[in-house]
Amino acid sequence: MIIVLKPNATKEEIDHVLEKIEKLGLKPWMSEGAERSIIGVIGEEDIVRDVPFEGMSAVEKVMPILKPYKLASKDFNPNPTSVKISDSVTIGGKEVIVMAGPCSIENRDMLLDIASSVKKSGAKMLRGGAFKPRTSPYSFQGLGEEGLKYMAEAREKTGLSVVTELMDIRSLDLLVRYTDVIQIGARNMQNYNLLKEVGKTQVPVLLKRGMSSTIKEFLMSAEYILSSGNPNVILCERGIRTFEDYTRFTMDINAVPAIKQLSHLPIVVDPSHGTGRWGMVSSIAKAAVAAGCDGLMIEVHPTPEDAFSDGDQSLLPEKFKDLMTDVSKVAKAVGRSI
Repeated sequence: MIIVLKPNATKEEIDHVLEKIEKLGLKPWMSEGAERSIIGVIGEEDIVRDVPFEGMSAVEKVMPILKPYKLASKDFNPNPTSVKISDSVTIGGKEVIVMAGPCSIENRDMLLDIASSVKKSGAKMLRGGAFKPRTSPYSFQGLGEEGLKYMAEAREKTGLSVVTELMDIRSLDLLVRYTDVIQIGARNMQNYNLLKEVGKTQVPVLLKRGMSSTIKEFLMSAEYILSSGNPNVILCERGIRTFEDYTRFTMDINAVPAIKQLSHLPIVVDPSHGTGRWGMVSSIAKAAVAAGCDGLMIEVHPTPEDAFSDGDQSLLPEKFKDLMTDVSKVAKAVGRSI
């Protein structure tokens, strides 16, 4: 349910509405707009259906939210949400934010070199995995806290914000200490306990779509984070599993405008995982920007043939530089910037 407040409602009148909601055992979410402020009421619909909120002096009207994802819905917030990462980086504005770096943090020198390189090419964020979810238990699983320390050092030396993946609730405190954005990977999109825990922080969360998940399921996972108290959610489309096996996944470009129609949350696209082929990454990146994405996540490695993971989809630094030139042209054509 959405409670639309009168423009001249006083603080005391609004507090009275909030108090009534809380007494019913429900959770109020205040959203202050330029012309109208609203309160989202989250909880069992049967509880609020017969409560005469419209009779309260602060209330202009009451509207139901029909979609199952309440806080993620555009019904709750018709204006696009921007997530501030740092003083110089905001995802969801006019600028398309590019995150780039290796799939896995392999060693300090490689990470620092890549960080310096991608920044020179125009990236605003450094990506890299300290904990790696792998199909085989015998594959490289990441450097753990050592890798996080390298990420923090790279941020200090380059000024790039950093994003890395959380796989286990037990590692949450470490990531909060070292990273600017916590990534929830595709395999954990429906790990609801993990989503609720990151929802208790205020650290921005990059939520990747599960490889076999619908857009509705994707937004419902975002709802877990939002309803736990963290409004700083960034969605990430990274391809879905279909019958096609030429590419690693099938990049669902449709998801970008679909999310824009259904939700106020910003959306990033990962063409590296979406294709699994480095020669296709630039084309899909340009298509994603043209479709309206708010950011790109690109894998870059100095020697892809020696990469500990995902070498086939990683760009050489010089190829990444070319990609940035190309996507900048597309962004300008659609009224955005890189």
